[in-house]
Amino acid sequence: MGKLRNLPPPPGGWGHGGWRPGAGRPKDPNAGVPHTPRARVASRFPVHVTVGLVDGLPTLRAKATYALIREMLAASEKPRFRIVHYAIQSKQLQLIVEASDADRLSRGMQGLLVRFARNINSLWGRSGTVFRDRYDSKVLKTPREVRDALVKVLGAAWRDGVSVKGDVDLYSSGPWFDGWKERIKVPNLPECPVSKAKTWLLKEGWREKGGRLSVREVKAAARKSASARSSTRSKP
Repeated sequence: MGKLRNLPPPPGGWGHGGWRPGAGRPKDPNAGVPHTPRARVASRFPVHVTVGLVDGLPTLRAKATYALIREMLAASEKPRFRIVHYAIQSKQLQLIVEASDADRLSRGMQGLLVRFARNINSLWGRSGTVFRDRYDSKVLKTPREVRDALVKVLGAAWRDGVSVKGDVDLYSSGPWFDGWKERIKVPNLPECPVSKAKTWLLKEGWREKGGRLSVREVKAAARKSASARSSTRSKP
């Protein structure tokens, strides 16, 4: 057998191997956030979690759907995993949770989303995937980060441009939040479906950066965020 020769590449290259722009398997639009390493979770740090619906599903902000979600939230507490705040948006859930470590966070969220999907599918009379395959999480390590997360979660409806009657969004944990500067009254309020905070940061530490939250502050921040997002999208 003769020696192999170093043949020149054909016009346009060999057509395989090596990195090139756009190469690789196309990203699934329902894949969720990129698979980057998550930040370290510790029992003293709350975590802000966001999980989105797959495309083409009905809104979560329907009375029957929310009643079901609220019921499941109430049954979600575990010894080392608890949900303290939530916002039900049309196409996603925002949660502030406490977990003892990354494993408990992962297991707690996995179990929660499996139960959500099974029961929501039953309510909607369908089968198949409900949530994107990966949730987004941010570990909150400072009073400022926790305060900002509370503003974002409790103001999620205004950020989406939803018309909300009253001072708080009834599709969130806002009606039960004890950190409002104003006196909030919601008639016929059911029992709180989420757990009380146990971390110092989420119980009281966040108040070091501005004291109690004002409804006006939450609404203003949400509308400012929505306006900025709209402006960015409208740019060519």
